[in-house]
Amino acid sequence: MQLGIATVVVAATVLVHLIGLAVLLAILRRHRHASSRWLAALFNTGVILLAAFGLFALHSVEIWTWAGVYWWLGAFPDFEHALYFSTSTYVTIGYGDLVLPPGSRILGAIEGASGIILIGWSTAFFFSIVDRLKLLERGLENDRPG
Repeated sequence: MQLGIATVVVAATVLVHLIGLAVLLAILRRHRHASSRWLAALFNTGVILLAAFGLFALHSVEIWTWAGVYWWLGAFPDFEHALYFSTSTYVTIGYGDLVLPPGSRILGAIEGASGIILIGWSTAFFFSIVDRLKLLERGLENDRPG
């Protein structure tokens, strides 16, 4: 039963992540780099902020999804405990002050594995955005008369 629930939740969070990254990428691609250095710096700052907050929002949705499953299963007395456990598990901190009851522990382990993979995916995405901005900035510098 735990593996079935975990499979559904992992599939849902991966799908949320994929769609979220596609939306972020579409938004970021709609804007072209500016013609002046000052505007380019302002644009780059906006892009980085949008990407960072967008990724944070995606991870928040995924953490809340796991917390909702724990709460739905009755693993914790209230949603606050479920959210706290989910957050520390997703980011693989795992303080150990809250634990899942027997019969639900595999879910926590799978959430940790899922979280680290999705965080890695986000890190790669964020790095590629920053790298692309650096390339655009270099292109702007090379286009200036010397």
